[in-house]
Amino acid sequence: MPARSLYFSEPGSVSITERPIPTPDDDQLLVRAERSAISSGTELLIYRGEADETVQADETIDALDGTLSYPLQYGYATVGRVAATGAAVDDEWEGRRVFAFHPHESHFLAAPAEVIPVDLTPERAILIANAEAAVNFVMDGRPRIGERVAVFGQGAVGLLTTAFLSSFPLDRLATVDCYEHRRSVSEALGADASVSTDADVRALVDGERGDGADLSFELSGNPDALNDAIGATGYAGRVIVGSWYGTKPVHLDLGGEFHRSHVRVQSSQVSRIDPDHAGRWDKDRRLDLVQDLLAGIDPAPLVTDEFPIERAGEAYELLDSSPETTLGVALTYD
Repeated sequence: MPARSLYFSEPGSVSITERPIPTPDDDQLLVRAERSAISSGTELLIYRGEADETVQADETIDALDGTLSYPLQYGYATVGRVAATGAAVDDEWEGRRVFAFHPHESHFLAAPAEVIPVDLTPERAILIANAEAAVNFVMDGRPRIGERVAVFGQGAVGLLTTAFLSSFPLDRLATVDCYEHRRSVSEALGADASVSTDADVRALVDGERGDGADLSFELSGNPDALNDAIGATGYAGRVIVGSWYGTKPVHLDLGGEFHRSHVRVQSSQVSRIDPDHAGRWDKDRRLDLVQDLLAGIDPAPLVTDEFPIERAGEAYELLDSSPETTLGVALTYD
């Protein structure tokens, strides 16, 4: 069977191209993919035509070189086995399961430094990228003992963020999502309560105190939720914005209480380590932590559907049209 690669052809359309299986150079590995996870954030923006085509895909990942203009390959969560090695590569690599920040395709070449050896099952390992983002958000939020925390958005990244926050000695952890299924998974992963987007989140977080959350995370991808997160956050609280809204406009109400609130709004994105942490943390240390954390997570509620890569169009259509029941979607490469 030839190598198969997924391309975003135009808004609302993906295609699969075939090519001969490549041969590794002396310093390369050939990886045969087992599974790859579809990002319900950036990839859905690309699929819908809502991503800025002038933006670099990710300048920190060699496999994602170039902009988000069509046609393009994208994806950053592939798990597979090393099928062959170049002459200068240690033979111990052959047969190893590895994770790569690589687009969706059945076979690809990579230098050993571009893959991460994993001892996790493929079902857990495809969550590494999402879990790394969640760890990054939590690190940037710096939750403190006894704090009241709200997480807006319970997609795969939001749910992992909730799961990791639940291990902290917080006073209360509340989550917000418009879909009942996601709210139930959120509570199973450790949220004290989970409510729909029209609920009074400030009251949910702190009951009769009325002080608001100490720390809020906006991870929904919905621009309107940022106003809600700011509104739910109390005096001198922090709001961590992990969503990327693409070309969707964000309208903020920064009058009224916000002007005197001293609320801090901070962007958080996983490609780089925040300078406040960079003295002691790098991506290798963070990824080691991610693997340790994922070993204790049941992946089944987070990956609800699988499709062979030949049916990738159905996978994106399902993820786009049925968010009330669909969380994570994986592509397989049998």
